Amino acid sequence: MAKTAIITGGGRGIGKACSLLLAQNDYNVVINYNKNETAAKITAEEIKKKGGNAICIQADVSDQCAVNNMIQVALKTFNKIHCLVNNAGIAAENCLLIDADKCLYDKVFDVNMRGVYNCTYAILPHMLSNSNGSIINISSIWGQTGGSCEVVYSAAKAAVIGFTKALAKEVGFSKVRVNCVSPGVIDTDMLSCFTDSEKSELIYQTPLHRLGNPLDVAKAVLFLAGDNADFITGQILAVNGGLYI
Repeated sequence: MAKTAIITGGGRGIGKACSLLLAQNDYNVVINYNKNETAAKITAEEIKKKGGNAICIQADVSDQCAVNNMIQVALKTFNKIHCLVNNAGIAAENCLLIDADKCLYDKVFDVNMRGVYNCTYAILPHMLSNSNGSIINISSIWGQTGGSCEVVYSAAKAAVIGFTKALAKEVGFSKVRVNCVSPGVIDTDMLSCFTDSEKSELIYQTPLHRLGNPLDVAKAVLFLAGDNADFITGQILAVNGGLYI
């Protein structure tokens, strides 16, 4: 019987790669999106054309009421949710902390951390009652190492790591696993502001001498979601090509 996964921000970038790969491995996929309905629907159609099963649900992950509604629709459609991938996130503009005002702080934390909390809080009672589930949070290399001129973003992603480790200890008794994937430099829209020269420098600094791609991250998510990782919880899996090890 097919399992079901919810991927927040599942229509683009890393989220899309996760949606496609999980669908290829017999998961029903719930593609969450906030504003880009077109991208979500295109991803769902790609899945369906390959024989998979996918639906799209709009919800701003920073809005608890919207998230609760998304979870209820997903459960009504598929009856059971086996995996939650908290992928939705936004990048902050590169700036010194003294130039990062409260509005920027609130915006970054509302999506990158509050979104993880909201989605997990909404799905957790279902997983606990079934004594089964895998929650996978997407952090960032900056959440592990910190990034100059990325203080607010780094702090939000570090919070995701702390959330992951603490919750894994709290819900392990119910066979619910909580893990985190920490991508390095991944070639997505978030790199669009980088020049070719800057990308070349990042490649040079990476021991495997290439940028990561969304599929690299999706493969880690698939592993943590599945039975091959059934004794793994509270872990931070770095997908970074050896950068800053």
